[in-house]
Amino acid sequence: MADAAVNSADVIVVGAGGSGLFAAVEAAEMGRRVLVLEKNWAPGGTTNWAIGSLSSSASPMQAAMGIHDTPAAHFDDMALFHGALLCRDNPELRRAFVENVPDTLKKLLDMGVVFFGPMPEPPHRVPRMHNVLPNSRAYAHALYGRARELGVDIRLNHRVRRLLFERGRVVGVEAEADGSQRRFMALRGVVLAGGDFSANREMKRTYAGEAIAQAGALVETSTGDAHQLALDIGAEIVNGDIVSGPQLRFVPPRINLMTMLPPSRFLALLMKWSMANLPQPIIRPFIMMFLTTVLEPQRKLYESGAILINRDGSRFADECDKPQLAVPQQPYKEAYIILDGLLAKKFSSWPNYISTAPGIAYAYLPDYKRNRKDIYSTANSLRALARKIGVPSTKLEKTVSDYNSNPRAGTPGLLKPPFIALGPVRSWVLTEGGLRISTAMEVLSKGGEAIPGLFAAGATGQGGIILEGHGHHLGWAFTSGRLAGRAAALREVE
Repeated sequence: MADAAVNSADVIVVGAGGSGLFAAVEAAEMGRRVLVLEKNWAPGGTTNWAIGSLSSSASPMQAAMGIHDTPAAHFDDMALFHGALLCRDNPELRRAFVENVPDTLKKLLDMGVVFFGPMPEPPHRVPRMHNVLPNSRAYAHALYGRARELGVDIRLNHRVRRLLFERGRVVGVEAEADGSQRRFMALRGVVLAGGDFSANREMKRTYAGEAIAQAGALVETSTGDAHQLALDIGAEIVNGDIVSGPQLRFVPPRINLMTMLPPSRFLALLMKWSMANLPQPIIRPFIMMFLTTVLEPQRKLYESGAILINRDGSRFADECDKPQLAVPQQPYKEAYIILDGLLAKKFSSWPNYISTAPGIAYAYLPDYKRNRKDIYSTANSLRALARKIGVPSTKLEKTVSDYNSNPRAGTPGLLKPPFIALGPVRSWVLTEGGLRISTAMEVLSKGGEAIPGLFAAGATGQGGIILEGHGHHLGWAFTSGRLAGRAAALREVE
């Protein structure tokens, strides 16, 4: 039996990730009553797992460094990242993004979010990559706090099941909570901000093919619910076949006291001061304690002679030929990277790093040994290493022996103890397909007309914009959320 109670608000936002929370804040700052419905038990979504960088021109931090930068220059440089995907880009959305992201960054600063940088990232002509401290959870922490301060009604564990479509416009949503169906009416508009569809195997298969369908998702609740809500009333997805990945990444870090600490401004400022004033050997371990993202081992590891093995102790693919497509077919859909003592020494200093990492730029093997003990194992023999990671010892010994008889060209093989296993690694994907939208963040029908009362932001409303390069995904999430919240708040009541 459906719940008879009907709640109403000026603007309803579906999803409490970065884009949804920014939409809510923007609408509430315009004096609108805002309701946010989030299916998970906590806000943040994919934003909480991001690396945390935000790329923008015309920032106060750039000005402090004497850097003159403009949205027009940012617009041109973004295209240089796209390569073959440039023809798939939506220049109108790109221009809306670069012209508005400076104000987005300034609003985050006003909310107390702390950044270091900006850092250079060619082909950006000047440093634009602003990196958040202490980690990416700081965004949702600040946005959620600001939304509550403004009186936004945020309801967790509310999963929106359908849009209410009457008289040719979206008038609200129906959501499931505590086993019952509830209707929520939107007087001005509904903003869809439910993230991507990387955890929806059928949608991935439909838009991107079987190989992508098998890859895992960074956030298991990114099931494309918001996309489907709009598809059900005549919207369409563009660039559904474009994905970020699959990429082999280490499993997420275990929850510890440091990552459980609220990402407060005081902590961020302490980290920023430490990064500027303390020696690297002291500050690196401190910063890595706060990492929440999943890090990607570099291809150079395999080119230098490291191998991948599965849980059976077998080598299953050429590590330099798209192993990310083979890992989902292995037991438990995971693998381990095996190194020897020579490789361990090589990947302990510049320019041979294991992965990039927020705050410290590059993470080396000693960083993993010190801060990621959950994915770092070492032993003086392959037999002992096999016991530590739970694979058959005789099989691992044979695998390495077979490899050493024909190692990768230019490498000696895995010969010198101690032997190290990093992992497990899994194959992850983020989908880039989003609902077709206008520059006002209105969701468009297949015929190209705006669906009255419906807006989208973030990965749900990516709309064809290509977001290659660090800091553009988060920049788009926050900026499109801000624009969508404003557009919904300005819509006339009918």
